[in-house]
Amino acid sequence: MSDQHNGPVLDQINIVVRDMDTMTAFYRRLGVEIAPTVPQWERHHRNASTPGGLDFDFDSAASAQLWNQGWTPDRTGVVIGFRLPTREAVDSTYDDLVGAGHVGEQPPYDAFFGARYAVVRDPDDNSVGLMSPIDPALRWAPPDPSAQ
Repeated sequence: MSDQHNGPVLDQINIVVRDMDTMTAFYRRLGVEIAPTVPQWERHHRNASTPGGLDFDFDSAASAQLWNQGWTPDRTGVVIGFRLPTREAVDSTYDDLVGAGHVGEQPPYDAFFGARYAVVRDPDDNSVGLMSPIDPALRWAPPDPSAQ
């Protein structure tokens, strides 16, 4: 998906869920195609892509804590993800928003999935992810969320 401008592009919705099997069954019944995952991640992460290209993911709280240090174990909810054009844009956007008084949940860092990533909260306490393009050379295996 190419950007026509350098601003943020709505790219992903993550739902942090209490019961992965129940959520997966609901969305499959709705007609969403959810990709299979490796057995050790079945209870922690599921991924679906919509026909329009929006990434739609389910995560357990333990999984969310791997990519957002501000996520608490008892919390569920939505993370609205925006793709930014560069790794530097993630840092500068995060700094600008936090500098304007918004709460930073996860300062920018090089995430296991190969992108520069950060999370801020909007004025109504929704989590907003800021992600650079993924660089496959920067990917690394995350720890098993069950081990936490």
